[in-house]
Amino acid sequence: MLVILGAGESGVGAALLAKKIGRKCFVSDAGQIKQKFRKELIKNEIDFEEGGHSLDIILQAKEIIKSPGIPDTTPIVLKAKEKGIPIISEIEFASRHTHGTFIAITGSNGKTTTTTLTYEILKTAGYDVALTGNVGNSLARTIAQRQYQYYVVELSSFQLDNCYNFNPHIALLLNITPDHLDRYDYNFDNYVRSKFRIVQNQSGSDYFIYWKEDKTIAKYLSQHTIPSQHLTFALDDVSANAYSLDDKIIINNKTSSLQLSIQQISLRGKHNILNAMASALAAMAVGVDKKFIIQVLNSFPGVEHRLEVVDTINGITFINDSKATNVNSVWYALDAMDQPVILILGGIDKGNDYSQITDLVKEKVKAIVALGKDNSKIVKSFEQLVPVYETSSIDEAVHKAYSLAKENYVVLLSPACASFDLFDNYVHRGNKFKQAVFNLKNQINA
Repeated sequence: MLVILGAGESGVGAALLAKKIGRKCFVSDAGQIKQKFRKELIKNEIDFEEGGHSLDIILQAKEIIKSPGIPDTTPIVLKAKEKGIPIISEIEFASRHTHGTFIAITGSNGKTTTTTLTYEILKTAGYDVALTGNVGNSLARTIAQRQYQYYVVELSSFQLDNCYNFNPHIALLLNITPDHLDRYDYNFDNYVRSKFRIVQNQSGSDYFIYWKEDKTIAKYLSQHTIPSQHLTFALDDVSANAYSLDDKIIINNKTSSLQLSIQQISLRGKHNILNAMASALAAMAVGVDKKFIIQVLNSFPGVEHRLEVVDTINGITFINDSKATNVNSVWYALDAMDQPVILILGGIDKGNDYSQITDLVKEKVKAIVALGKDNSKIVKSFEQLVPVYETSSIDEAVHKAYSLAKENYVVLLSPACASFDLFDNYVHRGNKFKQAVFNLKNQINA
């Protein structure tokens, strides 16, 4: 019997795929299952439990699929390991049941933008392609619904941790900066190894696309051999396959080339130039005609909760960057700003080193509004640089930020932290921010 731990999108997707291929499974969740997922399990006659784990059933499993949000240190996981039961990820399980080609994307920042952008290029070019993984539907649910020729898959380190045979034909590693260190024993090397699992099964017929200027990636590659074909992108290194020069982007993937003006890219900021290069290299490796690459790069609107302009109130622009759950992501957000900033930071700290953004805060930020149950680290890190104001709700934070801002300022929600102290996830936080801005505008105009 197959046991699935966790009944979120990943776990229920795995259960639906197991059902489709005729494999008996049992879903177990230590918490309460969301209503929409419970209804799916009941409708599909899949056995499940919630509010605890039945050891007598779980420890009889031939194999366990562990949802990415469950740490390896969870007691039930430790017991299963002691008994020698194989534990895999939903990605590993799902990848066994399709002959489609995987384009897999990971990195500390930029995953969702690059994944969505790559998908849009292939879709526009007429490819039979699915957008899946850590964005949208789980890979298992997608495969359960129907087979695709291509799967563009966003992968977190948690999803990669229990992958053993999964092998993407095209693997993208955008960058590696400290993140989720609370899950990796506060050891950055553990996190780095997790990210590099994306290429662990690649051969000479596969492609590995990565940021050449990332020092962490470069260090790892100096110590390990990755046999796939390497394609690199960079901002300033003209020896890379894709680079910027004189306000242009130049891309050469050994078999074809492409040039376009940076002004032709709809997304702004250095990080999005890198994301565009990575997506273009992936699309070119598949064989997409460059006219479709240029078309999508020119028109792509961006993704929700990532530098999303919400509204402008009395000359003050509100930007939702709720997806910025680590410090490096905030660095890129601030780097893209060309107006004075009131910065909303806070949530659950994941071992953040705020010194990474000190210079940008000095240069661009006029005040910080700390949002969370415990703001002490943010206050300590920034109180000598700029005024810091503590708040405990999103409405309070938005009102305070507005009161501090002047015309032509930006109020930027770019939290650098996980959202789980006050919100369900970064999407919930971003939506609540947008609602708070909407409410503020109505109050002002009333």
